[in-house]
Amino acid sequence: MSRYETVIGLEVHAQLKTQTKIFCSCSTKFGNDPNENVCPVCSGMPGVLPVLNEKVAEYASKMGIATNCEINLKSVFARKNYFYPDLPKGYQISQFELPICEHGHIDIEVDGEKKRIGVTRIHMEEDAGKNIHSAAENASFVDLNRTGVPLIEIVSEPDMRSAEEAVAYLKELRSILLYLGICDGNMEEGSFRCDANISIRPHGQEEFGTRAELKNLNSFKHVQKAIEYEVDRQIDLVDDGEEVVQETRLYNADKGTTHSMRGKEEAHDYRYFPDPDLVPLVLDEAWVEKWRSELPELPADKRVRFIEEFKMADYDADLLTADIAVADYYEQTVKAYGGDAKKVSNWVVGELLPFCHEDGIAACDCSLTPEKMAVLLKLVDDGTISVKIGKDAFRDLCESGDDPAEYVKAKGLVQMSDTGELEAMVDQVIADNPKEVEAFKGGKTKLMGFFMGQVMRLSKGQANPGIVTKLIQEKLS
Repeated sequence: MSRYETVIGLEVHAQLKTQTKIFCSCSTKFGNDPNENVCPVCSGMPGVLPVLNEKVAEYASKMGIATNCEINLKSVFARKNYFYPDLPKGYQISQFELPICEHGHIDIEVDGEKKRIGVTRIHMEEDAGKNIHSAAENASFVDLNRTGVPLIEIVSEPDMRSAEEAVAYLKELRSILLYLGICDGNMEEGSFRCDANISIRPHGQEEFGTRAELKNLNSFKHVQKAIEYEVDRQIDLVDDGEEVVQETRLYNADKGTTHSMRGKEEAHDYRYFPDPDLVPLVLDEAWVEKWRSELPELPADKRVRFIEEFKMADYDADLLTADIAVADYYEQTVKAYGGDAKKVSNWVVGELLPFCHEDGIAACDCSLTPEKMAVLLKLVDDGTISVKIGKDAFRDLCESGDDPAEYVKAKGLVQMSDTGELEAMVDQVIADNPKEVEAFKGGKTKLMGFFMGQVMRLSKGQANPGIVTKLIQEKLS
């Protein structure tokens, strides 16, 4: 065991799914031509005034409620001053001393152990633009489409002690955002991104060590690898008698390393002060209670219910409830199927999730609807098709959306269950393989798989396995 304890705090930025920006009516649509979603307000022209998008306050409050935060009925916007080409005003409108949400927590589980992670604060702010560097043109460009897109920043307490805990915390946060429907959670497009503050200290020491902030973490895999590398780097420095420098570092995914970007800023470096163009935000208690009543069943509660109601393992419950689209698909399939809920979870976890992952689509966008998935499972249950044929046809059905019953009939995949026809095939296999028959009768019962394979080859995979197994056993007993 290492002599050092790792201390991790995360700052998560979640882009809110509003139609317009936080302080103007420009579209937030991703992928438009550069500088198409821009107006005098978000481009920082003189004499313009920001007006708060009320949906942003609602979404931020709902996230606060879902993470057990106190909702401050009065919060204040502040100017965070720094210079960068993608920040046209020369400051970012954020919140500082009086954020909208504070003092919350969420629970995570790693290796069977549950742990509570504190949420220090959640505040609203606007996003910056995007710098585009072109080596071919030896020039840099600024796209302001993202400028003014609404964000919430979720700041954790430094309660995490491993990369695994950090990833579990991030996954839980992302699930909550998806359940609330306020963020699409797309890490690659930057609508869910995090910065990690990492430090180490000797076990038993209460004082925190010097921290480094890691940026450019756009996947759960990168978060884990970046933290692990940074912890090892800091341990090596300390063991060699050197000091850890407080700085901001970038993660290089290709090399799996971090490198220095700039010195780490402190709050005073940003010269925060209340924004004179925005009055304090004052919420009515009735609004907060209304938003509280609108919250859906959250991931943690759904996991517990799935385990109790469907008698499933914790692992399956985690997979099925991480994304609300998958959870809804599963429940709708169970309802339409009316059979073994465990069988449904096996197909959703084993077939649907890999298909969605490979094709980059959500479960709710799969053309094989829950009702059609139930039909497919019933075709397997009643012997119309084998499990193998069902799984082989699964991808085609997900892409085409065809009715499974019509599909297997049109493709000639209906399982052969005629005993006379199958008996003739079994007899032929026995006659063609006398050595294997003798070995089987001599005790090599594993050869049952060989005989099954030969019959399946003759039937082009359509023989009913149950009937074939029974026939082989009868004839070779």
